Amino acid sequence: MQKTIGGLSVFIEGDKKNKAIIFLHGFPYDHTIWQAQVETLSKAYYCIAYDIKGLGTSSVGDGQFTMESFVDDLETIIQELDLEKPIVCGHSMGGYIILRAIERKEEQFSAVILCDTSSNSDSDEKKIDRSDAIGRINAYGVRTFSKNFITRCYGESYKKQYKEDLKKRVAKSSTFNSIGVKGCILAMITRTDTTAYLSQMTIPALLLCGEQDTLTTPEKMQEMAIKISKVQYVSIPESGHMSMVENPLAVNHAIKDFLATL
Repeated sequence: MQKTIGGLSVFIEGDKKNKAIIFLHGFPYDHTIWQAQVETLSKAYYCIAYDIKGLGTSSVGDGQFTMESFVDDLETIIQELDLEKPIVCGHSMGGYIILRAIERKEEQFSAVILCDTSSNSDSDEKKIDRSDAIGRINAYGVRTFSKNFITRCYGESYKKQYKEDLKKRVAKSSTFNSIGVKGCILAMITRTDTTAYLSQMTIPALLLCGEQDTLTTPEKMQEMAIKISKVQYVSIPESGHMSMVENPLAVNHAIKDFLATL
């Protein structure tokens, strides 16, 4: 089932009587990166995935997004769907949104799953890199940017075995409005550092990281895990930054094992 909530394209699978899981994708993707997880988990959970504003089929508006406005969007979905303490699952930029949402109001969530993401805000060097990315989009378009960026997200084994799937992923992201893509880059620049809150987090957390991830390295995610009191850390073999796409069986197994402990 598809709904529109506050300009967001929201996709729902499963029985509303079951516990809710909200899936937030990374940049520059859409809700479909979670397809393998939703297909499996919707048999026992109420699964909600949505396109973050500016990406997929969600509203672009003026493209003036901030990380705080993205957290507002998540809270709007929770309120509009009347969800009671949902589990939240986020990848990369989706993880940034979730970490800030938990810092703002942890009591509205029951557990968190973080995939290939970081609690650190951008360094000055990274802010300059993101600013340059906006310049490259202006100069060469979204397609060239998407091809270069997305190719870096995947591990070498996936890129060799699934060339056509990777091309399809690049093609999909290339159709996104450049205003929305640049707006998401601006939002990531505005995010605050949530590292200090990790030691205060009381809800259970599962951290997943592709063993070949060069964008958010296993070492960085292990440093996050050490700071969280109720945590499980799982390394996902044969995958890079897109572990839920590259090795969905391993990711699904880890998530199901984690959910069984709640």
